[in-house]
Amino acid sequence: MAKITKDMTIGQALQVNQNIIPVLFEIGMHCLGCPSAQMETLEEAAMVHGIDVDVLMEKIAAVEEA
Repeated sequence: MAKITKDMTIGQALQVNQNIIPVLFEIGMHCLGCPSAQMETLEEAAMVHGIDVDVLMEKIAAVEEA
């Protein structure tokens, strides 16, 4: 399975592992199906939501390892 990276769009990351949805909801990313999710990277989305991208990636990595 591919590893999710901060330069992937939200849509790409969800294609890799949909188990990250609760992590994204937890930090306020509720519009996973909207057009922005198809164009915005995880890093950009973290910035917009005021989240440290490294913290987000740690949470995603924890889901991927589970």
